[in-house]
Amino acid sequence: MSPSSFVPSSSEPSSSVPSSSVSTTSQSTHQVLAPFHLAFPVDSLIEARWFYGELLGCEEGRSSDDWVDFNFFGHQLVAHLVSSNQHNDHHSLVDGHQVPVRHFGLALNETQWREIRDRLQKAEVTFLIEPSLRFKGTIGEQWTLFLADPSGNALEFKAMTDSSALFMR
Repeated sequence: MSPSSFVPSSSEPSSSVPSSSVSTTSQSTHQVLAPFHLAFPVDSLIEARWFYGELLGCEEGRSSDDWVDFNFFGHQLVAHLVSSNQHNDHHSLVDGHQVPVRHFGLALNETQWREIRDRLQKAEVTFLIEPSLRFKGTIGEQWTLFLADPSGNALEFKAMTDSSALFMR
């Protein structure tokens, strides 16, 4: 699985989307999303390159001695080297699991979610929260898994069983 399999086709906008074309309501039948940018601390650029580049298959972009860009499935991640990463240990109880409050990730379709789950299981990754179905039988039913990168940043990959329910209440 490569990050390019999650990037919109060339007929869909993938950058610089005018704000008037971005829908923010859950009633929208078509939603165009601009790529997000997230910068976060890491303890080692070597480990970040292995985790995001090798394990997750994210293409590396620009870099310096202090940071590196990754194409995170069509979104820009920037891993910044810090001398002492103070991790946030706050958790919140969500459907019976202690979820790290500080986390980021992707909402994928079920096929994509199963591909990333299988890749991570094959690599014998230690999950913070094992792959599972949560909110079973509700509008928010979703497949989810949590893992940490080598610097302790928590990531969640999820797939709604009904993709139109991502923003529903």
